[in-house]
Amino acid sequence: MFIQYFLRPSLFLLGALLTFFSPQGAAEITIAVVGKTKNDSFYQQSFHGCQYFANLHPALNCIYTGPDDFQDVRAQVIIVQELLEKNIDALLISTTDSDFLVKGALQEFSARNIPVITFDSDLLPQHHQYRLAYVGTNNFDFGQALGQYAKRFKHSEKQSICLQSGHKTTPNLNSRLAGVRFALAGENTPRLTGQNGWYEHPRCPLYSLGKRADSVHQLDTMLKKTPPPIFLAVAGFAQFSPDYVSTVYPYKKQIEQHKIVIISADTEDTQLDVLKQGLSVANIGQKPFEMGRLGAELLYNYLINKQRPEKSSYYLGYHYCTPENVEYCTINRKW
Repeated sequence: MFIQYFLRPSLFLLGALLTFFSPQGAAEITIAVVGKTKNDSFYQQSFHGCQYFANLHPALNCIYTGPDDFQDVRAQVIIVQELLEKNIDALLISTTDSDFLVKGALQEFSARNIPVITFDSDLLPQHHQYRLAYVGTNNFDFGQALGQYAKRFKHSEKQSICLQSGHKTTPNLNSRLAGVRFALAGENTPRLTGQNGWYEHPRCPLYSLGKRADSVHQLDTMLKKTPPPIFLAVAGFAQFSPDYVSTVYPYKKQIEQHKIVIISADTEDTQLDVLKQGLSVANIGQKPFEMGRLGAELLYNYLINKQRPEKSSYYLGYHYCTPENVEYCTINRKW
């Protein structure tokens, strides 16, 4: 009886030590994935990519957050500030406003030695010291790809085009706008004013802040113009709205005849559905799942192995989806 009593605490202590030192019992590492908007399937795919990597590494945990409904620079900073109080170990974030984010939160992350990697939308070059690396699309090149595709639908010597973006300060969207204009003008220009016969509609570019209702309303307004300009969105925006189909369906025949041209970035499932219905001419998509997976891997290697990313930017490719190849142009992965 005495021996049993004596051994019990020792066995308990031994079990606790084994649990502490075993891989399953290792201290959990938490990576926070923050999108520009939380309810956007693009950023949810990136979160799934982080979860996929975490599933291979039991000590790693991914959490997901962001502004609920639209690209709100203040809300994003407040959310990131709150993450500091939750003792996260690393941050994977898509930047809405570089200056505001750095001053409002990332300077404190740096002071606390919490590593940050940007995805989808990088910090501005002058702020790169506040992140380890960027993972995502080369956004200027991506804009050029969108612009090059638009060239196929130039029907007159003076071709009008309307560009739709999100927030005016968002680095990746501004790079895409610049890329579109470069592709069409053959030079860097703040606005298309006739270069190679391309003109931006007087009311454009349109800034939707990522608000779906506003995005659809802006699109509908342009479609009613005579003649309508080519409509090119540098992110999903209107196509994420539940009202997109009912708004655009009356123009279906004109879209099929290319009298109305809608080109959009991204190829989320919702967007592929409208493409199948002939309510978009083309979508050029990115790799959000891989952004989350690779971003998590780089952060994990930094935290566990003290290994800094070898490159400042990890550029991923993009793909083209049309009504002809929509069934096989891409697969949106979910963990």
